[in-house]
Amino acid sequence: MDTNVTSAPGMPRLNEPAPAFDAPTTHGRKQLEDYRGKWLVLFSHPADFTPVCTTEFMAFAKRHADFQAINTELLGLSIDSHYSHVAWVRNIKEKFGVEIPFPIIADLSMEVARAYGMIHPGAADTSAVRATFIIDPEGVLRAMVYYPMSNGRSIDEFVRLVKAMQTSDANGVATPEAWQPGDKVIVPPPGSVDEANARAESGEYECTDWYFCKKSL
Repeated sequence: MDTNVTSAPGMPRLNEPAPAFDAPTTHGRKQLEDYRGKWLVLFSHPADFTPVCTTEFMAFAKRHADFQAINTELLGLSIDSHYSHVAWVRNIKEKFGVEIPFPIIADLSMEVARAYGMIHPGAADTSAVRATFIIDPEGVLRAMVYYPMSNGRSIDEFVRLVKAMQTSDANGVATPEAWQPGDKVIVPPPGSVDEANARAESGEYECTDWYFCKKSL
C-alpha cells in the first residue's frame, strides 16, 4: 500500500498548489489530479473506530449530496490500514445505519499526512490531527482548518465556506462573517477618491463608510 506524494518541504500554504498525492483508498487509488475541475475537501481524523471521528464521518456522509451539488468531492484520511478503513465503514453502516459514500486514504506511511502538515507531535506522534483542507478546481489550496483531538468539526461550516469561496471567485467580492447564500456581499474598497464619491452617489451599494460597502448579487 505505497503512497506517492510530491510536495515542497514544510507546511502547505494557502493560494499555492496543494501537495500532490497518489494513495490507496477504500475506492481504489486516488490522485489529487483525479479531482481537477472540482472542489475537494480533504480531511484527516486521528483513528478509525473512535467516537468523535465516527460522528464526523456520519455528518460528512449526510451532507455528501450537498457537497456534490456544489461541485465538491470529499476525501478522508487516517494513519490506519486499508482493511481497518473497510471494517470501520462496514461497522458504521451496521451499527448506525449510515453509508459512507466517499473514499478514505490509508496513509500508513504518513506521507500524505506529513505533506499536508497533519502530524503534530504535541497532539499525537502517530496520528493525524483533525485537519481539513479545501482545494479548488485548479488544485490550489484555498483554506485549512485544524481542530483539537477532543472536539469534532462542524460540517455545515465547510459547506458554507465552499459556497462563500465560490461566490467570491465568481463575483470578485468578499463575504462577511456567517455569510449565507442570498446575503449581501462586501465589495472591494474603491481605488480612488473619484471612485469612492461615485459609489456613494450611485445608490447601488449599501455603504456604512467609503471603505465598507455591501451589495446584493
